[in-house]
Amino acid sequence: MIVIPAVDIKGGRAVRLRQGRADDETVYSDDPVAAALRWSSAGAKRVHVVDLDGAFRGEPRNIETIERIIAELGCEVEVGGGLRAREAVARLISSGAARAILGTVAAEDMDAFGEIACEFPGLVSLAVDARDGLVSTRGWTQSTSLEAVEFVRSFEGMPLGEVIYTDISRDGMLTGPNVEAMKKMVDSSPFDVIASGGVGSVDDIRALAGTGAWGAIVGKALYDGRVAIEDALAAGD
Repeated sequence: MIVIPAVDIKGGRAVRLRQGRADDETVYSDDPVAAALRWSSAGAKRVHVVDLDGAFRGEPRNIETIERIIAELGCEVEVGGGLRAREAVARLISSGAARAILGTVAAEDMDAFGEIACEFPGLVSLAVDARDGLVSTRGWTQSTSLEAVEFVRSFEGMPLGEVIYTDISRDGMLTGPNVEAMKKMVDSSPFDVIASGGVGSVDDIRALAGTGAWGAIVGKALYDGRVAIEDALAAGD
């Protein structure tokens, strides 16, 4: 299982939120590029970058900073946050992003999402952000009645990269991932699954590896020093 450090950008700074709440943030660096370089220099094969301003406003707001990250890192970069239009996806992919991550448009306009996915086969990943098993959209601010596992199954046959499955209630809380829900998603998904939300220890990473997840995103545990990046990467292996 690949371990993927996270860099969340809000107001031009690298931050982490608790349960995705915009008013509950911790700032870790005034330079998101330096934050990303820290993880790639330690050996990360991929870094997860989210434009939080974009997620809340519905369009990318930190794209120039993200393009600098893509240009300077010596590893893959997957990017999400506010990607709801084909033009933004095309720009990021042309800039070298390994994956463009879309969630809201997939839930609200499956046909538009399918067109984007087919135009960039294998380069678009599906974000499935769930609270109590139901998909949330628009920067996790709106709930839907879409059941997460069935939602993923509805995209079978599309040329997607991975599914990034986030348990919102665990995100940024360091209380451990929802291993049972993650295992259910891995077993049901027609695509490789990247787990996100709740990792607070090396044992949590090992537990996610046991679900068969293709990858695991780790954020706050790294920034707070609860998990050393070298130990995180080794646990994934």
